[in-house]
Amino acid sequence: MLNKKIKVAVVFGSRSVEHEVSIVTAMQIFENIDRQKYEVIPVYIDKSGRWLVSDKLQKIENFKDLKLKNISAKECLLVGSPNNKLISKSSFGFFKQIPVDIFMPLIHGTYGEDGTLQGLLEMADMPYTGSGVVGSAVGMDKIIQKAVFKDAGINTVKYVWFLKSQWRNGQKDKKEILDNIEKNLMYPLFVKPANLGSSVGINRASNLKELENAIEIASHFDRRILIEEGKENIIEINCSVLGNSGDLQASVCEQPINQSEKMLTYEDKYLKGGKTKGMAGLSRLVPAPISDELAKKIQETAKIAFGAVDASGIARIDFLVDVEKNNIWINEINTLPGSVSFYLWEKSGIDFKTLIDKLIDLGFEKYKEKKEITFSYETDLILKTSGGSKR
Repeated sequence: MLNKKIKVAVVFGSRSVEHEVSIVTAMQIFENIDRQKYEVIPVYIDKSGRWLVSDKLQKIENFKDLKLKNISAKECLLVGSPNNKLISKSSFGFFKQIPVDIFMPLIHGTYGEDGTLQGLLEMADMPYTGSGVVGSAVGMDKIIQKAVFKDAGINTVKYVWFLKSQWRNGQKDKKEILDNIEKNLMYPLFVKPANLGSSVGINRASNLKELENAIEIASHFDRRILIEEGKENIIEINCSVLGNSGDLQASVCEQPINQSEKMLTYEDKYLKGGKTKGMAGLSRLVPAPISDELAKKIQETAKIAFGAVDASGIARIDFLVDVEKNNIWINEINTLPGSVSFYLWEKSGIDFKTLIDKLIDLGFEKYKEKKEITFSYETDLILKTSGGSKR
């Protein structure tokens, strides 16, 4: 008797400035997942928030027009436990049940990587891959994660943050913000929206005018703005972590390379290497040309950071490194890294197909652990309550 294939719903797209990046990551999964083990159900969330399902969503050429005029994708909705199904609706009004064993969220940025989709799947009691609500939310918020990292004893660069509403409250408040930044931080500075990735909305400022312009740009992408003090004579080193809870494995380290800029841009990361290369198309040195001692220090710190934010499944942790002085500062954690960091794991001895297997296994493992937790407690409170009015 043939083994039953595991039904994997791959969810991608969504209302995010990283929408197209998510599509590329999904295409990489579609191209590399083991079709002998898994039945793949592509679930695309368009930029308006509609959930669509169709086998044709597995082809990159069908996304040349994001309105999907050339394919007949059906809208669907999620029906939670005990059914564990997607429900699609035809143009004739008929409903079709689509059983799902596990969801694989591949949405970068808002409404997917930030804990919102994870919360929906938790409410529906669905197994899913990657970090949970807390890990996703903290990992997405650059300000909150810095506080968590500092509490865990990990070095971070000096920073200041403020609300967009304060910045736009008037010239007096704006001057106070700028004065506070220049009082506490040294140029060059990096200005970032608190909750975005892929370098969207991030700019470098070397003087007051550039700082004001960078803040204006960042304020269009989030309600909170982060200003970080830059470090001179440093390189960027990244490391991926795989696992759940305390059983963690760190990948080899990488050094992303950019010849023309002092900061990797969205274009550097995703538009240099072919239509479905994603982060794998970025120029990089793998393993990074650093000492074994420094690499081990970064790998161990990456695992501490992974645990500190309660991440699970996979993440990529980015560091700023002073090679000469052997100093490291954590930059950020990405709980859903571009291309799921497969290029780091290939260099660590885990091929892409096996990596997908591990992510799915870890998702089921996390779900099993959750099912062992007590969520209901029987009491006679209602019987003893005479009404709901104030007393």
